[in-house]
Amino acid sequence: MKNDFFDRPAAYLQNDSKKHSDSMKYKLAQAMKICMQKTSLEKITVSQVVQQCGTTRQTFYRNFKDKYDLVNWYFDRILLESFEHMGEGNTIPEGLINKFRYIEQEKIFFKAAFKNNDQNNLRDHDFELILAFYTERIESRTHAAVPKHLRLLLEMYCYASIYMTVQWVLGQIPSTPEEMAGLLVDAMPPQLEQTFRELNLL
Repeated sequence: MKNDFFDRPAAYLQNDSKKHSDSMKYKLAQAMKICMQKTSLEKITVSQVVQQCGTTRQTFYRNFKDKYDLVNWYFDRILLESFEHMGEGNTIPEGLINKFRYIEQEKIFFKAAFKNNDQNNLRDHDFELILAFYTERIESRTHAAVPKHLRLLLEMYCYASIYMTVQWVLGQIPSTPEEMAGLLVDAMPPQLEQTFRELNLL
């Protein structure tokens, strides 16, 4: 029986032009990742990125407004990919383990990106995505909006989980993906945990 706990993100319908555009965006993102291995995000310039990519500033600005726009675009892609990995688990702990294992593969990018406290803060960006993700899972099962009190608990839980994930990525929490998943499950507010269990999401 198909597990619908974490439905995969909807596939994008792409024409040839968009595929070509995304191909260049990925090339620029890979160049940014290489630059991040040598320099902090705040100090990386567009000129460095395009030189590493072997393209021009004009091409860069046809695809992105600035370096932060590039980072957010790529962050969206790897977050969606991490959610797909979560969808491969039959339970929340299994899904979280899959997600943390994937984050480990992209750790250089996550670490460099999460150190940035400049514009387009990625922690806020991550919060919006993960809150929408959990909200959709609850509402698709209940066929109703998340009650106000439960939504506040969910928001607090999402903020806390992002904070702990960032600390893990930055090396402040020496834990395995399995241990991190366990910690996040244990940290759920009782009412939120009960809701997940009642909806067979935990």
